[in-house]
Amino acid sequence: MDLVTPSIGLIFWTGISFICLLILLRKFAWKPILGAIHEREQSIDEALNKAELAKQEMARLTSQNQDLMQQARAERDEILKEAKTLKDGILNEAKKQAQVEGAKLIEKAKIEIENQKKAALAEVKDQVSSLSLEIAERVLRTQLDDKAKQETLVANLLKDVELN
Repeated sequence: MDLVTPSIGLIFWTGISFICLLILLRKFAWKPILGAIHEREQSIDEALNKAELAKQEMARLTSQNQDLMQQARAERDEILKEAKTLKDGILNEAKKQAQVEGAKLIEKAKIEIENQKKAALAEVKDQVSSLSLEIAERVLRTQLDDKAKQETLVANLLKDVELN
């Protein structure tokens, strides 16, 4: 029952012990506890600030990365365009050169054909003239076997020469 109805002395000494405990706690415990809480609060604020700075830096880097990607794409497109233009130029030049070479070859072939044609015609003329001479010689031999025929032939030839 004493615990349920405490006496004044117990209340007094309990109050004094509590006040001493509060003074001791304030002097030795509260300052370090509050300092630790304050340091913790500052470190959390710094971490939040650093996280915000990191977030901003990340956004800046992302934006910069996107700009670099766009520049790289533009450069790639430009390089591809230049390569296509160069390829088309090379193909056109090759086609023109092939056409010129083909025309030269065709012209050489025509000249060669014409030369061979002339040579063949000359050979045919030579053969025709040699055959004509052989035929004429044989004809003349058969006609000149007879003395009378020779004299009439010479007379006819002299008449033709005098007329011309």
